[in-house]
Amino acid sequence: MSRPQDHPLPPQDIGAYTARRPIQRVAVSASAVLLLLGGLGFVPGVTTGYATMAFAGPDSGALLFGVFAVSVLHNLVHLAVGAIGLALAGTATGARAFLLGGGVLFLALGCYGLLAPRDSAANLLPLNAAADLLHLGLAAGLVTLGVLFGRRLAYTPTAPRSDG
Repeated sequence: MSRPQDHPLPPQDIGAYTARRPIQRVAVSASAVLLLLGGLGFVPGVTTGYATMAFAGPDSGALLFGVFAVSVLHNLVHLAVGAIGLALAGTATGARAFLLGGGVLFLALGCYGLLAPRDSAANLLPLNAAADLLHLGLAAGLVTLGVLFGRRLAYTPTAPRSDG
């Protein structure tokens, strides 16, 4: 039985095995956007009412770009999802899992924001109408990208080799 190291790749084939697939580049870009949003939530000036930012809950008065309600926990969620996306983008199937799973997560977060009373302790992150729309838009975008770029990941079995 032959081993992979017994048959090294010809130099012209190395790029085919080491290049990132389009879905991986898309996942890295989406992750970068989430990391940027999460990071900007901690920047005074970009986040208005920065001094009123709470760790969590509806009492946080901070607004990213003066529009999107944020808190420390909300920013950390964006940073964590972005970091997970970067980690999963190492493989094409991981990238697709991130795009689809992240889309479902943001869909749930958008729906949660629409249903949770704004001044209730249930509004943990906190959320406002603009943040709800942003999360629903992120959900639609991530799922769409995962479906469009993930179509080409079909498994193609190869015939078993016989090294007679």
